[in-house]
Amino acid sequence: MPHAKETRIIYKRIGTPGYTTDIDCYIRNGGYETLKKAMKAGDPAALCAEVEKAGIKGRGGAGFPAGMKWKFLDRKSGKPIYFVVNADESEPGTHKDRWVIYYDPHQLIEGIVLCSYATQAKQAFIFIRGEFIHGAKILEKAIEEARAKNLVGENILGSGFSLEIVVHRGAGAYVCGEETGLLEALEGKRGQPRIKPPYFPAVLGLYNCPTVVNNVETVCQCLNAIDMGGENYAKIGVKGDAGTRIMNVSGLVAKPGVFEIATGTVTVGELLNDMCGGPLPGRKFKAIIPGGSSMKPLRFDEKYKIKDAAGNEKEVSLEDVPLDAASLMACGSSIGTGGMIVFDDSVEMIQALANLNAFYKHESCGQCTPCREGSMWMARITKRICDGNGAPEDIDTLKDVADTICGRTICAHGEGEAWPVQGGIAKFRDEYLESIRRRNKGEPSPFTGYPLI
Repeated sequence: MPHAKETRIIYKRIGTPGYTTDIDCYIRNGGYETLKKAMKAGDPAALCAEVEKAGIKGRGGAGFPAGMKWKFLDRKSGKPIYFVVNADESEPGTHKDRWVIYYDPHQLIEGIVLCSYATQAKQAFIFIRGEFIHGAKILEKAIEEARAKNLVGENILGSGFSLEIVVHRGAGAYVCGEETGLLEALEGKRGQPRIKPPYFPAVLGLYNCPTVVNNVETVCQCLNAIDMGGENYAKIGVKGDAGTRIMNVSGLVAKPGVFEIATGTVTVGELLNDMCGGPLPGRKFKAIIPGGSSMKPLRFDEKYKIKDAAGNEKEVSLEDVPLDAASLMACGSSIGTGGMIVFDDSVEMIQALANLNAFYKHESCGQCTPCREGSMWMARITKRICDGNGAPEDIDTLKDVADTICGRTICAHGEGEAWPVQGGIAKFRDEYLESIRRRNKGEPSPFTGYPLI
């Protein structure tokens, strides 16, 4: 059952009694009506205008406005336009898109057809994470069900518009969550990101043709915005960050899960204490990474300066920070994919950092020297600290390596591996130094949590 503080739009059907993934159930619950109305109206440009009015920001992590992305499409080149759905969902702490894929696949299919019609793409691809084996099968079945009802394929609903959708399973590489790395993999090459410029997907995307790449949640947001009208959609949430956002909460909290909220209407404290049941028995919250593992951590015992709806600056505790993009950015982090990872006072933060560094080292594609070498050195240093062989100067070395990576790589993987280090040192330098001192002397650990690395 949805929580009272939720505003369910994308998840409105998921979990309702008797709801199944087949197309007949989806149609009985109002599915494909938005597509039928759009096809009958026959005005793709009007659909693009509604998405732009809605002010939807991409939900894949970068937060780029969807309507603007569509507007940048090179329609004068004469090349075919492709629509690509990023269903890779590889950011640790993020588990929102798979709920749509596994439990309401036709919402995604309708969204793809509608968005493809709006952008006049005749071929769509769903790039799905390789581990989502069952999810890929569900989507392939949904496409065939839609094809049988003339909702996918040739001359959809007699409109003259045709669209094919292909499900493509990736190989489980984190870097393929980056849109140009995804396009390289989709073309059958190594998943190594492209240099922008010139390879902006809207101009030189898949097969060097104009391409839209949107996240699963973004596609569903566009579908629902067109359904209710862009102006009405823009009234949900807060100005500059309209609509709902799915917050996926994992880690050391009583009831982890996924919650769809209107942006800015729920605070960190309300999410964790009211909706997630608070910390585990006998423990206290220590920190969060608010938007997936690549964002900077925030401490619970600090104050943060944010702006209220009137633009006035105020100082608040972390628990009173609203969950919207601007507020979390003002705190020094980002809402990213909405994948909130929770740490309590049983966690030794140097272990958590070492765990993240090991992940990013493993997932670097190796194309850029600062990322390839930097991720390796940060992983080695934090592992050495956890093994009891660290030195106090290692903390400054870590920061120096992270600072050297930022802004010097082709894609944002560099920032993604550097930000947890930079943010962790800014917030937990004293704890890191104490961990080094204690471990080097062989003193017992005050932290009761399960060793992370």
